[in-house]
Amino acid sequence: MKQFIVIGLGRFGTSIAQTLYNAGENILAIDENEEMVQEIVDNEIVSNAVCCDATDEKALRDLGVNNFDVAFVCIGGNIQASILITLTLKELGVKRVVAKAVSLPHGKVLHKIGADEIVYPENFMGIRVAHAEMEPNIIEHLKFSENFLIVEVKAPEIFLNKTLKEIDLRKKYRANIIAIIKSSGKEEVSPSADYILETGDTLIVATDAKTAKELHELK
Repeated sequence: MKQFIVIGLGRFGTSIAQTLYNAGENILAIDENEEMVQEIVDNEIVSNAVCCDATDEKALRDLGVNNFDVAFVCIGGNIQASILITLTLKELGVKRVVAKAVSLPHGKVLHKIGADEIVYPENFMGIRVAHAEMEPNIIEHLKFSENFLIVEVKAPEIFLNKTLKEIDLRKKYRANIIAIIKSSGKEEVSPSADYILETGDTLIVATDAKTAKELHELK
């Protein structure tokens, strides 16, 4: 199982941390704001979080960041800190660094110093909204690789009025249901095997690109 770090617990970073945690991934969340760190632990958004100045190379080394597979640098307001943290993570041996950028120049600098992927959240949301209209049955949330992404899929008709146990998505489709969003907007996080799918349910699924396409094509 991969090891993930999320640095910066604003709305974007917290969303990534919670998504990974709900998917059962091993994750360490980091922020220099002690109240913010305590809040996400108290609210059970993640179970492992530390208060740390991630611009401090020694602090990152002491946390053993070189043992992690993927780091998300989710700092936008302080561009200098974002760049320094990204550079330090790569120098310390983190295999893959995904960094948030607030502008194209910021993204170019991050790319030049070694960030493996640059994310522009506002652009991403615009694309997400457009795709939601073009392909309403499937919306990509996060893509870590071709073998691991998290998507929203409207429950196909063949799944309706069946329990998750009967559908057995993990065995039949190599996918895990992280949560279900009902038409009312209510969320069922980590639903039980006895949950019965209803019209209007949307599945939050962790899977691979091939399976996501298969689920999209189900009627």
